[in-house]
Amino acid sequence: MDKISSPAQFQVAIQSPRLTVAVFKADWCVDCKFIDPFMPDVEKQYTDRLTLVEVDVDAVGDVSQEQNILGIPSFVAYTDGRELVRFVNKLRKSREDIEKFLDTSLEVYLSIHK
Repeated sequence: MDKISSPAQFQVAIQSPRLTVAVFKADWCVDCKFIDPFMPDVEKQYTDRLTLVEVDVDAVGDVSQEQNILGIPSFVAYTDGRELVRFVNKLRKSREDIEKFLDTSLEVYLSIHK
């Protein structure tokens, strides 16, 4: 997963016409560390259909605030610079939860890119 560490990198990533899912995380976040072991497999499973990028909330300045990220990890799907759908809640996210969100993101994306 490419790591986004500046506002400029973030803007480039979300401007893509390809479905891009930003995973907002931080090194100090326990629930973020919980998803780390399985995220490479999840990324590999979806690599031909979407792009996953990791956004370090401590490194991107005001981006998290501008994107209204109130908790982490948060998953937000973008295409062409606009948000399509987000997965944000206070609960620890399982692999199944994340895969379900990615499937939903793909459905929304495909519904507007036919």
